Amino acid sequence: MIMFMGEYNHTVDAKGRLIVPSKFREQLGDEFVVTKGLDSCLYVFENKEWAALEEKLHALPLTNASARKITRFMLSGAVLCETDKQGRILIPSNLREYAGIEKDAFLLGMGSRIEIWSSARWDEEQKAEGNVDEIAGSLDGLGFGL
Repeated sequence: MIMFMGEYNHTVDAKGRLIVPSKFREQLGDEFVVTKGLDSCLYVFENKEWAALEEKLHALPLTNASARKITRFMLSGAVLCETDKQGRILIPSNLREYAGIEKDAFLLGMGSRIEIWSSARWDEEQKAEGNVDEIAGSLDGLGFGL
């Protein structure tokens, strides 16, 4: 089972290339998918995880407007990526623009996926998180307990 963990800060070069940490590269394999994520970040999926997500999206009813919107959102921004010999990926300009990534980026291991955040948006997100104890308590009804 793939399990991405950790937080890494890297710089995006002038051509839009970003180093993927070696621990992440080992699990991602030769090719993987980068797409728009929720909260104005990018999601990175290993191919099996991406295939499972695609199946879920394809199973949604076309008659449901929300289903069409989330499918359109996730699939239209998706690109197949490979790392170069230096362990970098090229993030297309439309995805960099969506996530507000200019120079500094944070890569976060999130279990089954990786999130890529612009440095500025990640700082904002951390400030907006609020009291983690309260957040954890609010998840009791979802079966989350520590």
